[in-house]
Amino acid sequence: MTPAITESRLAYLFEAVQCGTVRAAADRLDIAPSAVSRQIALLEAELALPLIERHKRGVHLTQAGRLLMEYYREQRAHQEDLLAKLQEVRGLRRGHIRLAVGEGFVSDLMGAPLQYFCKRYPGITLTLDLAGTNEVMRRVAEDDADIGLVYNPPAEPKIVSRAQMRQPVHAIVAPDSPLVEQVDEAGALRLDALYDVPLALMHGAYGTRQLMELAEQSEKHRLTPTVTTNSISVLKHFVRAGLGATFLPAFAVSQEIEAGLLRALPVDHPILNRAEAHLVTRAGRRLSGAANRLLTHLASKMEAFGTPD
Repeated sequence: MTPAITESRLAYLFEAVQCGTVRAAADRLDIAPSAVSRQIALLEAELALPLIERHKRGVHLTQAGRLLMEYYREQRAHQEDLLAKLQEVRGLRRGHIRLAVGEGFVSDLMGAPLQYFCKRYPGITLTLDLAGTNEVMRRVAEDDADIGLVYNPPAEPKIVSRAQMRQPVHAIVAPDSPLVEQVDEAGALRLDALYDVPLALMHGAYGTRQLMELAEQSEKHRLTPTVTTNSISVLKHFVRAGLGATFLPAFAVSQEIEAGLLRALPVDHPILNRAEAHLVTRAGRRLSGAANRLLTHLASKMEAFGTPD
């Protein structure tokens, strides 16, 4: 006889995995850790299979646990699809959209595109979380975010790009930097012109750093940053303080360029020149009416996708 699944218990397993430990899941659910452990144990008894392994660093899913979590995420997505259909019946008066966004998109996003949308649809609320490339992709793939804005993402079968635009990596320098005088006739810098310049770079989970590492490999020269960070704001301040240079797409510093605070110099390198900005959703995901309207709006209004308002 096929064992039954008490679906209400799946939420306890999900929280334990998301939080990393049973105790952290209990804190989030505001119940005792023993209650979480008991619900997971009952679920394992129902299925006659172990679902988690406990380690010093927290809980990890077994193969059966991974299958169960995939099923649970699909069920949550189906429920959200149903709510989306009901929302469309009501129109766009209410709704909530979750975005996972690379920090480089913030200035572009928070300008005219989001200002117009929020004024046009005041009943729609947003959760906007900043994350690196890998984390944005994970959140969208696992339905923790409806829409992702990501720079130079890796190929992922669970993710589909709804808009994309070539956005080369530029050398970001101060307006009076000597590097401005080193551009060639086409207005571009050679990468080796920056070998002896102090650099601030993002951590390896971010698209710009992943591109730089590929360029380093092709040139057989390793860049040694003075500062490594997870904040584009830190990169901008590093350059504005006259400490050195960094690498970013031009749209990430468009406001500073317009204000005359920074310069974006093209870099003559094929790897850096083929980088792209992507607007992504999970493959097969049916977005709510509100999320679909925002998706279309961002694709048509954001500078990152070649259509500034």
